[in-house]
Amino acid sequence: MDQTKDTRPEASEKRQRGVTMETVGRMAGVSQVTVSRALSDPSKVSAKTMRKIQDAIAATGFVPNAIAGALASNKSKLITALVPSITNIVYSSMIRSFSLRMREDGYQILLSETGFDPEDEEAAIAAHLSRRPDALLLTGIHHSAQARRMLLASGLPVVEVWDYTESPIDMCVGFRHAETGYAAADYAIERGYTKAATIAAGDERALRRKDAFKSRYEQKTGTSVLEMNFESNATLARGREGLAALLDKGFKTGLIFCSSDILAHGVIIEATARGMRIPEDVAVIGFGDQEFAADVEPSITTIKVDREAFGSAAADVLLARFHGETVEQPEIDLGFEIIRRKSA
Repeated sequence: MDQTKDTRPEASEKRQRGVTMETVGRMAGVSQVTVSRALSDPSKVSAKTMRKIQDAIAATGFVPNAIAGALASNKSKLITALVPSITNIVYSSMIRSFSLRMREDGYQILLSETGFDPEDEEAAIAAHLSRRPDALLLTGIHHSAQARRMLLASGLPVVEVWDYTESPIDMCVGFRHAETGYAAADYAIERGYTKAATIAAGDERALRRKDAFKSRYEQKTGTSVLEMNFESNATLARGREGLAALLDKGFKTGLIFCSSDILAHGVIIEATARGMRIPEDVAVIGFGDQEFAADVEPSITTIKVDREAFGSAAADVLLARFHGETVEQPEIDLGFEIIRRKSA
């Protein structure tokens, strides 16, 4: 048995509680109440006192109780951000620009990955609301009925990104997914592609883009569009598998509209492995204009959306709300652009 262990009640309490606000006050030569006041509203203490308190905090490693502060001030300085995938550059670059802008104003981001199941998003929303965030950033505009009820009941600012609606929960920053499908179909028709097919991942936004492409192309050409839809996320392997499946269905030549650049890249790999020429035998249009799209061979014709702009704009509307400003335009459509390269 360790005879040197301090078993006094006050020692046990210190081990359980760690450094306290009272300790910080003693080191700074002020009361615990003054420390609390300085942390909740620095303007209430003198600059000299604030420096003493900050020095004491640095020396002790004291971390203020953010939850207690939030209860007192009704502000947590914490923003919830929910995205389908944290590894997908489409979402990660958007969140990065959002986070940078929010941190400039003293806010931190609590990030969760939800996948594409509305029930998983609903559970994440409930968990995040219990942490008392100051606002929520959500990906997309389609949520479960219960999720919408929770969000509306919370009374918190909500910004939905990566999609567009004229009736958001609160605010939205995005683009019209169906319009990108229509634009891709018009592009294919204008450039004389008489056959077309689609490969889409299991994201309802991707399926909206696919459906819009299919309906516009079939309406204008009278030619059926073959489809290959996956229930899960986009990968290179699924792009290769998608082209193989379309060839098995009788697709021999024409244009393939893919719901992501990853799938489009997979199509290019599979076509090259089979000795097919791009764009002479198979033309490919992707979506997202990811970093590699311009550098693969052949480079990928794609639909570009400014991911970083979405993040910055979402931060701007939230910060305007926090600062008591009127958000003149709660629904922001940032649009898209077709980037023409070698694959189509």
